[in-house]
Amino acid sequence: MINPLRGMKDLMFEESEKFNHIISTATAVSKKYGYNYIETPILEETALFKRSVGDSSDIVSKEMYQFIDKGENDVCMRPEGTAGVVRAFVSNKLDRQGGNFRFYYHGSMFRYERPQKGRLRSFHQFGCESFGEGSVYEDFMIISMMKDIFDTLNIGFVIKINSLGCTTCMPPYRTKLVSFLTNISGELCEDCNRRIDTNPIRVLDCKNTHCQSLLENSPKLIANLCDECDSDFEKLKSLLEGSNIAYEIDTNLVRGLDYYNKTAFEFVSNEIGSQSAIAGGGRYDKLVEYLDGRATPAVGFALGIERIMDLVHLPEQQRNGIYLCSMEEAGVDILCKLASKLRATDKVTVDYNTKGLKSHLKSADKAMAKAIYFIGGDELANGTIWVKDLENKEERVVSIDSL
Repeated sequence: MINPLRGMKDLMFEESEKFNHIISTATAVSKKYGYNYIETPILEETALFKRSVGDSSDIVSKEMYQFIDKGENDVCMRPEGTAGVVRAFVSNKLDRQGGNFRFYYHGSMFRYERPQKGRLRSFHQFGCESFGEGSVYEDFMIISMMKDIFDTLNIGFVIKINSLGCTTCMPPYRTKLVSFLTNISGELCEDCNRRIDTNPIRVLDCKNTHCQSLLENSPKLIANLCDECDSDFEKLKSLLEGSNIAYEIDTNLVRGLDYYNKTAFEFVSNEIGSQSAIAGGGRYDKLVEYLDGRATPAVGFALGIERIMDLVHLPEQQRNGIYLCSMEEAGVDILCKLASKLRATDKVTVDYNTKGLKSHLKSADKAMAKAIYFIGGDELANGTIWVKDLENKEERVVSIDSL
């Protein structure tokens, strides 16, 4: 027997229903905010993620599904969604048109990491990316949209925010941080010591509890922001408070990817164990330039669908569709012809098994059909069909021709 690869799984039955419910809910909310659907390839050039996500990130250095294809191209399966959307934005020359472009997407992502609950090697994300709007009001709208999605799904959360500064305030802060980290490097983990030279701000994101205790007294970026970044961050807080959206400031929140600047945010849940982040994002004003496009401000988010699957409760299932069945094979022939006409307005299921009415009623009830259409011996002889509404229990016999 061939089983799924480690860290990859099939979605069926209730899980697939939850998956579709999450996608349809997030899609409906994003459309209300003016977002349009975009589909990007699963397979991209490896250079795309090295230049955007960053060589220093764990995703690029440890986790990508990377290989040389038959055309000697260095390719990989996408580990996240933003870089591909930005590549599409640039390669389709949208950066040269000016104005605002807002996209939503969903699809499979791949990372070779240790599988655990809610974190698989093949997983799905829903995300939104907004291009061309540099105002902090857009950051606020993105956070509001995420809140609406989780509120609609009835998932509890805490919003955490931080500012990652810009090219003005980040370099002097980086110097301060490197000095602090160098002094305690002997006590930091191996990954943190590697990052001191490659990307020191990522040290703040270390999940090692001992490292986190050492970082409590580290210099904080929000205390070293330039006037513009400080003003934007204060405005974001004001907008959230004005809309009664509760938040917490997390000075160690840096996100896991290298392309973020200014606003960073995460939605976290205490209901899924130690892996508490269920969604996150932020502003990435330089990424379009990094990928050879014209300077374009941008902000976006992504949520992990598997991460929230256990937190989602499906709406109560409603009866739906028509169940066609017979106890005579000739009746099945008639029902198969009838089904194509009924499908013009209804969901239709045909049961090919010839069995008694009682057994068919059980099957129709299990399928949550709204009505059952049955042909028995008498109905077959008379050219009629027995119909029962399974909601109000009304029964009637009607002519097949009248249907």
